[in-house]
Amino acid sequence: MTNRKVIFVATLFPHLAVFHIPFMRLLQAKGYEVHAAASSVEGRRADVEAAEVICWEIPFARSPYSLSNLRAFWQLKALLKEHRFDLIHVHTPVAALMTRYLAKVTGQGPVLYTVHGFHFYRGAPWKDWLIYRTAERIAARWTDGMIVMNAEDYDHAKGMGFLPGANLFCISGVGMDLSNHPPLSGKGGIRATLGFAVDAVLIACVAELNANKNHSFLLEAWKRIAPKYAGAHLLLVGSGEQEVALQRKVERERIERVHFLGYRRDVPQIMQEVNILALVSKREGLPKSIMEAMAAGKPVVVTNIRGCRDLVDDDSTGFLVELGDVTALAMAIERLISDGALCATMGAAGREKIENYSLEKMLAAMSETYDFFLAPGTEPIASSTDSASQI
Repeated sequence: MTNRKVIFVATLFPHLAVFHIPFMRLLQAKGYEVHAAASSVEGRRADVEAAEVICWEIPFARSPYSLSNLRAFWQLKALLKEHRFDLIHVHTPVAALMTRYLAKVTGQGPVLYTVHGFHFYRGAPWKDWLIYRTAERIAARWTDGMIVMNAEDYDHAKGMGFLPGANLFCISGVGMDLSNHPPLSGKGGIRATLGFAVDAVLIACVAELNANKNHSFLLEAWKRIAPKYAGAHLLLVGSGEQEVALQRKVERERIERVHFLGYRRDVPQIMQEVNILALVSKREGLPKSIMEAMAAGKPVVVTNIRGCRDLVDDDSTGFLVELGDVTALAMAIERLISDGALCATMGAAGREKIENYSLEKMLAAMSETYDFFLAPGTEPIASSTDSASQI
């Protein structure tokens, strides 16, 4: 008997390692041999392989203009001609576009596409609308099912002809393992390691250091905040292409008490020890770092963009600020620094809200969605036409 096989495809292995291993294990438990295809240029392939997933090196590049994607196209085509998969689950724009086309021309099983935030969105540059929206409209004909995570993307998908409950599903992100985020805060590791006082106020931004995450905006606000609060520190957790430039900005402009922590595997512990989480991205799908902060019972300050506003209730679980409004961003963070009671109240409200985003619930929803395509006749949990309004 031929093995039943599924494959997850994304541009980079870190994306699969961070977000999708629980769903790979879910399909393994259903009896499927699980494969993964991505580029390991940024590491983390070993983490996926440790989940007993068969990994394939495909040299995708994030930029749609990279010549590396030509090699990726031919290598992926060879892989799909050699193997037939009962289901292909694709992620990230470049890999998703290429895979959806090749899946159809090589006669694969159904193709499911999870959108982690369309690259066209309200406020996006016109060229992103022209390139990415056009590409998604073309690729819609090769997409058997689309999963979105926020209300704006849900509306865009319907505009491309996807039908709620038939081939369009809205789920609340990739799920939070709430067992890793007990509600009570600790005062251990990171404070002791960096020598912070017990009563120091720690503001963290957990995000890759790239242009989209918009760290310069946060640093401009921090320049105003730092001189007023000697006991406050800004922790930048993550690595990326802008790390050196941001470090130079901090040194050149003498911005006080900014700590670059690099890539970390102990983010849940860090969330327990910080006081406030800030995320000032230009574009998001449904950001995991905000969910992690809420799970840890911490208030959040975020930009008023798609995905962030789906998670954060302004003036209840945190604050929404407009992109580019340095004054509003600084004021929101200052309010929380100076009011511990407000932090506690907002953190508790966030912890209560995030219960709806548990990994257990997301696994149940995805299990039904997978069965919908692998075992026709199953009605998926995530098929409700009202699901976008619930996130």
